[in-house]
Amino acid sequence: MSNNILSMILAGGSSEQLYPLTTLRATPSVPFGGNYRIIDFVLSNLVNSGLSRIFVLTQFKSHSLMKHLRQGWRVSGLPDNFIDPIPAQMQTGKKWYEGTADAIYQNLKLIHSNDPDLVCIFGGDHIYKMDVQQMVRFHKKRKAVLSVAAIPVPVRQASQFGVIEVDEEWRMIGFQEKPQANPKTLPGNPELVLASMGNYIFDRHTLVDHLNADAQNSESSHDFGRDVIPNLYPQGGVYVYDFSQNDLPGRTRRGQGYWRDVGTLEAYWEANMDLVEVSPAFDFYNFKWPINTYIPEYPPAKFIHYSDIRTGHAVNSIVAQGSVISGGLVERSVLGYNVHVNSFAHVNESVIMDNTSIGHGAKVYRAIVDKHVEIAPDTEIGVDPEKDRQRFFVSDSGLIVIPKGTIVDGDHVEYRQPKKT
Repeated sequence: MSNNILSMILAGGSSEQLYPLTTLRATPSVPFGGNYRIIDFVLSNLVNSGLSRIFVLTQFKSHSLMKHLRQGWRVSGLPDNFIDPIPAQMQTGKKWYEGTADAIYQNLKLIHSNDPDLVCIFGGDHIYKMDVQQMVRFHKKRKAVLSVAAIPVPVRQASQFGVIEVDEEWRMIGFQEKPQANPKTLPGNPELVLASMGNYIFDRHTLVDHLNADAQNSESSHDFGRDVIPNLYPQGGVYVYDFSQNDLPGRTRRGQGYWRDVGTLEAYWEANMDLVEVSPAFDFYNFKWPINTYIPEYPPAKFIHYSDIRTGHAVNSIVAQGSVISGGLVERSVLGYNVHVNSFAHVNESVIMDNTSIGHGAKVYRAIVDKHVEIAPDTEIGVDPEKDRQRFFVSDSGLIVIPKGTIVDGDHVEYRQPKKT
């Protein structure tokens, strides 16, 4: 069933909304959840679904992503199994990818050479678990030319997504790409819209025909959401797959339909905070549907010192390998590899990435701290909003983001080029 399916992951876009986390890396290679990179989730979904003929289309700032794929996603054994990164090769001329549809169009030779019946085109920057074979069965049962995965989201978020209308058979009858006003809400529920997840299953011939036609259209932006889907669905045969019905072995009822677009700093931080709940909707610990990644050779996490004046402990938190909580307190936070939290330091509601040191008595509240950061003793971050805005990048909601390689010593901030990405 899987040999006639080719999967292509769109992992090449640049993201200004995740700045400064994307200063040196593409969005799919941003660390997430302590152990992982964002790309790991779509790759795990495809591989767990038995789909292991995968191309990852890269473009901007791809070195970190390529390195992660090389270290953590080697596929061996049967010759038909592969996970191949494909940089922008300019097969159709000296130009970068001009849109999501153009990215696939520029790689049509890969589709022709692999001769699939179906092509799965999935985004590379979302957090979710999905049995893709259930969507494949939906697609085949309806003899669809295109199936689009969708999920209900609050109407206030409609401008971030393609908004879909369906009939009683879940056939697409309307599509608005990121509407700024008057989005079509769900029948009987004006608080929700049906949002495209950016995951598509195409009949191969339909895909090729429409990409060729789109490439000849000088008025097109060469994007699936803006151009290909609006031109295709009026012809019939386009169906919408309800992701909230996707079922996985070992999943709790609370986790049904969990999907997060982490394309903004707030969304990224909130998705990390989801993980530290006592009973999180997104469960890393469901071993019947594992999330695979590259695990570096660090020792286990360590918690030291227990006395009346200092105790090393973490509460409602995730702490990755190699980290040492030495007499400090970590609350509702996610710590990556080799993070050191020294005595009397306090970390709360923060995401701390690999190889970071938090000094004696330092305070870090509601922050995202990138890799290789050194925070000096007694430094306060997230305590004085005015001072934070003078020293750091602060989002509209007050979320503090400290770039990779920063040295913070009180009011002094120094940026250096880290050796690793």
